[in-house]
Amino acid sequence: MLDNTLPLLTQGYAWLPDLSRRKGPGPVRTRLLGKPAIALRGPAAVAFFYDEDHVRRRSALPEPVLSTLFGKKAVHTLDGAEHRQRKALFVTLLKDVAGVAGLTRHVEEEWERTTERWPGRRVTLFDEVSLLLTRSVCAWAGVPLDRPGEAARTAHDLIAMVDGFATAGPRHWQARRARRARRRQEARLARLVEEIREADVTDEAARDGTGREPEPSVVRAVALHRNVDGAWLDPRTAAVEVLNVLRPTVAVTWYAVFGAHALHRNPALRKPLAANGAGYARAFAHEVRRLYPFAPFVAGLAPGDVDWQGERIPQGSLILLDLYGQNHDPGLWREPYTFDPERFSGREPGRDELVPQGGGEASEGHRCPGEDVTLAVLSTVLPRLAQLEYRVPEQDLRIPLNRMPTRPRSGFVVEFTRKDHHG
Repeated sequence: MLDNTLPLLTQGYAWLPDLSRRKGPGPVRTRLLGKPAIALRGPAAVAFFYDEDHVRRRSALPEPVLSTLFGKKAVHTLDGAEHRQRKALFVTLLKDVAGVAGLTRHVEEEWERTTERWPGRRVTLFDEVSLLLTRSVCAWAGVPLDRPGEAARTAHDLIAMVDGFATAGPRHWQARRARRARRRQEARLARLVEEIREADVTDEAARDGTGREPEPSVVRAVALHRNVDGAWLDPRTAAVEVLNVLRPTVAVTWYAVFGAHALHRNPALRKPLAANGAGYARAFAHEVRRLYPFAPFVAGLAPGDVDWQGERIPQGSLILLDLYGQNHDPGLWREPYTFDPERFSGREPGRDELVPQGGGEASEGHRCPGEDVTLAVLSTVLPRLAQLEYRVPEQDLRIPLNRMPTRPRSGFVVEFTRKDHHG
């Protein structure tokens, strides 16, 4: 079989669905990155993919993804006990240390501060939302943004890491910018980790007899986290994992702008979303994540010869879980290319049914533990956006499927009147 790496990079999200249509029902065999590959989809495929007896992540991610998106030695690259122990850190962070509710409070406060400046202005939502989410998540995580312009620089770097992970041709410069952005932020956060560790030794002595405890935070919890061997993460790896809290939160910008796009295309949904009734915002958020493209697929390696429903998969083969194809599969979704939040009215999607951020169990498997963050932030931001009064001027709102990750070409420009924009 011909290697399909170049067609993937040039066709983007359309590559695997087109390949599947030509192949017909069942798994799709191809080659990527010089390796034999097989692409699967459907709830049973999700359960198969997230079983470590079938798929391993170590060494599966190509270098460009590690050097831009996830970072080297990140939790995404681990398997077995090491992965479970590191993953438990993230689950604890989101439940006990800072909590998703704490993040949404910061988002609410930053939204109010930001939108106060919007009346009478033309703004690009992508830029504005990325900055307000950066301010929110850094305040929540305990990462200072004290220097002039630091919030904007950090937002730019976090967006660059996401925007540069799947680049080819003329976009290779974006990948270079993404690598520089990651190096800057890793170095800065590694210094912060070292400062926290030095202060912790001092605080231990100062706390004798005082009972004084330092304020818990995401960055402090990562800095003091110990690996399976009982040692601290090296400062650079700790910085990578702090970024794996900051970066995906700011990446919700893509979905927030897709939500604005959905409102523009479906104006009748503005009123029920603005009312923020029981569960509607969450259903709307689910539908944004289902319909609009973000990750095309996730990949792992077969640790040995494995079997998928009678199909032999040789050791070392790439196994692809087709996220975009599954979220648009007419066998799972009625009218899959129609935006309809009512499909999630009164129900949560099954664990292995809706998979924009992967499937399986978040607590122990490879499913993104930040999925609750994504839903909470979208359920906070989108109803507030629907409550604002604005117009959408003429612009290029096309969402090219050959760009990964994609977004409306214009970044979604809106114009606010000078009157009270809350109506």
